[in-house]
Amino acid sequence: MFQTLCHVPFDTRPSRAARHAGASRGLRRLTAAMLGSALAAGLLAGCASLPASAQRTPSSAPVSTADTPLGKVLAPRLAQHPGESLFYPLQSGPDALAARLAMARAAQRSLDLQTYIFETTGTGAAVLGDIIDAADRGVRVRMLLDDLHTGGMDKILSAIDSHPNIEVRLFNPFANRSVRWLEMLAGFKRLDRRMHNKSMTVDNQMTLLGGRNVGDAYFSARADMDFSDLDVLIAGPAVPQVSAVFDEYWNDQSSYPVVALIPAGKEAPVEMRSLRKGLEARGDQAVASPYVKELLESGLAKGIESGRMPAYSGKAVVVSDKAAKITHQTDDDPGHATARLEKMINGAQKEVLLISPYFVPDDDGEAWLIALAKRGIRVRILTNSFAATDVSPVHAGYAPHRLALVAAGVELYELKPSAYAELASSGKAARGSRSRSWLSSSRASLHAKNYIVDRHLVFIGSLNMDPRSAKLNTEMGVVLDSPALAERMIKSTEHGLLDMAYRVGMQTDGDGGNRRLTWTTREKGQLMVYDSEPGMGPLQHLGIGVLRVLPIKEEL
Repeated sequence: MFQTLCHVPFDTRPSRAARHAGASRGLRRLTAAMLGSALAAGLLAGCASLPASAQRTPSSAPVSTADTPLGKVLAPRLAQHPGESLFYPLQSGPDALAARLAMARAAQRSLDLQTYIFETTGTGAAVLGDIIDAADRGVRVRMLLDDLHTGGMDKILSAIDSHPNIEVRLFNPFANRSVRWLEMLAGFKRLDRRMHNKSMTVDNQMTLLGGRNVGDAYFSARADMDFSDLDVLIAGPAVPQVSAVFDEYWNDQSSYPVVALIPAGKEAPVEMRSLRKGLEARGDQAVASPYVKELLESGLAKGIESGRMPAYSGKAVVVSDKAAKITHQTDDDPGHATARLEKMINGAQKEVLLISPYFVPDDDGEAWLIALAKRGIRVRILTNSFAATDVSPVHAGYAPHRLALVAAGVELYELKPSAYAELASSGKAARGSRSRSWLSSSRASLHAKNYIVDRHLVFIGSLNMDPRSAKLNTEMGVVLDSPALAERMIKSTEHGLLDMAYRVGMQTDGDGGNRRLTWTTREKGQLMVYDSEPGMGPLQHLGIGVLRVLPIKEEL
């Protein structure tokens, strides 16, 4: 039903030399011959195949970990809530980073990390440094990374994998490690399908999952961009469910050991020593930044390590696509994460709150949401405005559906890029960064995937409401049954919403003719109504118009 645009890492424009070739017939022939040779060599490189025998050694999460420090501390608390999990939402970037660092430091037996993007600079360096420290203590570390965003990282990955207690695997990898763009052209159908899951689990006792990748923008550590996001930290029966998902992906045929793709060679130990020095320097730099003062003062790390952090309790069910979704293209599988999410939403009796940064309903999705509204369900949707989105083509896929949704009574909000500044200027921002809204940022761009049904069912995960999540990527998340958590999340979203977002409305001409959209927001305490798309100039209007007619529906 829904879709989002994939970042395709290649440029199809002609080179400057190619554009200006043609000064003479001889030059044209020479240029053509050179380009032909280069293309032939490139095609041969692009046709590189994945190793037939990857020598995957099957492994699984440890089962008996009740005697670990985390197990011992959590046991009495879990005993107070038989059959239920404990969970704590990580709404701010600093808390989310603190949780990852604390988990790595608390691990005694195992650490399993699965993610779409892992940056090894800045805050990512701090996380990686603590993961390597855990491996030094004897913790078995398994890192499963999607391969789309690992370009230029082969030496780093090889160095990490050379640690005796760390194994790195790449999901749906590029066979050619140097000419990726050409392989993308040659094998687009396969490489277009990505693992979007995010989870981190230690000792099979505590897990963290949600929408965040590992990188500065996801932890509020960049001055120019902040992806407002959401994770949840979980202990209890849901943790083995996450471990089972990880094990399935880890042992799947689409997961390739780094050593099978990037031979370590004799230089690996040297690279590891160099990596350690770099991680220490970058980690120290990250900790020295003003932003990390929030982390150091949060107290969350000690709370996680001691098990004394405040938490909600309730039933928790992990929702995940099968790893085989990458190779078996069945769009209507009732076991898919999207299908299970839709089933949860269809069960609504009173209201649903849908938060998705990449919200792109197709015609069926539009009809589905309108049907919900027509049967009396209050439907509220929060997504990015054009000015806040980091993927403009997604807006082109979403925009044509707004008028029909609003006309049917769906409440539609679009986050402003100045979200936190507007909230602060309105006087509604809570004093102190620890208590600020999770929607706050320097330049806000929504990245959280959070769906709430009837103020008690809460979905937190990686799944967007778009066709890419439904058909191309693998996704995962968790459904938490907790009225208290649902109420907290709703209040957090509603707080100052009209200051941070545009309410999309509809205006009809006086004669009952044309209907057009309006955008209402509060600026410096005053309600403002715009009758044209905020943040979009004439050239951008033209660009979005062109994108709407391009045959990219399956990629949006």
